[in-house]
Amino acid sequence: MAYILVIDDNPANLKLVCDILECEGYDVGRAVDAEEALIKVKASDFDLVLTDVGLPGMDGLAMTKLLKADAATSHVPVVALTAYAMKGDDQKALAAGCDGYISKPIDTRKLVQQVKSYLANGNRGRRR
Repeated sequence: MAYILVIDDNPANLKLVCDILECEGYDVGRAVDAEEALIKVKASDFDLVLTDVGLPGMDGLAMTKLLKADAATSHVPVVALTAYAMKGDDQKALAAGCDGYISKPIDTRKLVQQVKSYLANGNRGRRR
């Protein structure tokens, strides 16, 4: 099963996404900010990164630019979790190098299928 890193500074959102993915059998890593996420991505071989855009300190888009600019991590697909009310966030995410985006609030009925789609279409990361 795929290894997915979920990054969100909101504990309820982080728990919700992780719980859904773990119930489907995915191996899930967690991070609460971009700095922690960068360390984890460089240390492990994730198949997918799901990141909140509005993180404290470095935001999710700046983090994505760093991951995509690094040859060691550029292969890992990154999907932005964007607030539905924020028009244009989807285009900003793609311009930053994200491989896609999922609108917030998360639709719990669709999340697993969305993740499967990104895993199938993306360049799967190396297995750990």
